[in-house]
Amino acid sequence: MMRLRALCAAHDSAAVIDLLRTEPGVVHLAVAEGEGRQPAGDVIEAVVAREVAEEVLHRLRELGIDRRGEVSLHSVETMLSETADAAERALPGHDADAVIWDELVTTTGEESKLNPVFLGFLTIACLLAAVGVLTNSPITIVGAMVVSPDFGPVAALAVAAVGRRRDLAARAAVALGVGFPFVIAVTVGFALLAWSVGLFDPDRLADLRQAAFIYQVGPYSVIVALLAGAAGMLALTSEKSGALIGVFISATTVPAAGFAALAAVAGDWTRCGEAIIQLGINLSGLTVAGTLMLAVRRRHVVPGTAPATRLLRRARPRRSL
Repeated sequence: MMRLRALCAAHDSAAVIDLLRTEPGVVHLAVAEGEGRQPAGDVIEAVVAREVAEEVLHRLRELGIDRRGEVSLHSVETMLSETADAAERALPGHDADAVIWDELVTTTGEESKLNPVFLGFLTIACLLAAVGVLTNSPITIVGAMVVSPDFGPVAALAVAAVGRRRDLAARAAVALGVGFPFVIAVTVGFALLAWSVGLFDPDRLADLRQAAFIYQVGPYSVIVALLAGAAGMLALTSEKSGALIGVFISATTVPAAGFAALAAVAGDWTRCGEAIIQLGINLSGLTVAGTLMLAVRRRHVVPGTAPATRLLRRARPRRSL
């Protein structure tokens, strides 16, 4: 279940209340008249089943509430309510089937911004990956994968492709296009520093047993990237955030970037090139699979709900206010 809050002008309240009162899957409707100050108006709250949240948001936008006031939607982790449980059971399908587009755009938009925090996490992840390579430590490499924030821009590219959002695509492309060259350059600098103080021996790169998968390109590189991208988008659109950890440790993006930096310092341009190709394959595979999964998820309609409901609403006469 999700909690919906709307701040609207007094002349919009009747339409909003009527919408929420007649919408299946909406319960616990509460109205605080005149509580709004900036802008002045009424505060309306309700509990909304995730299955109908996208439809409710769409209808509120049609009323112009987002332009003249405010609409917010928040997940409710714990709710003790037999009324809400009954309303959710009455709806076909499951809450995990629902895709709330506005929520997805907001989430991926925030996570794809090129800012100091994004660059900080990506830099730390790349340096961790480099240390993992030098110490031949798969655990450290996995830790770098988990720290890396690169799936945010990748998911944003998928959302932009399905939703035709050029602004989101540009933001994500900048984050990836600037972020990875930047962290590779930083890692090169640290590798040179480590070499100067005797912490980096380029000959170590010639004997990588447990970390060779980072740069070795093959059919499984594509397969793993596609599976990880599909799983990541499925987790993102179904609020199964725990599954995203598995996605992070499946895609060889940051480890490939870290290895490319070390190989460049060592003058091993062949394996440096292989690592860059591995990075490109993983980013491309994640994006393609994420886009396909999101396209399928967005077109998914729980049988017996949306089409019939929308037809009934079109035929229903509007109330005069």
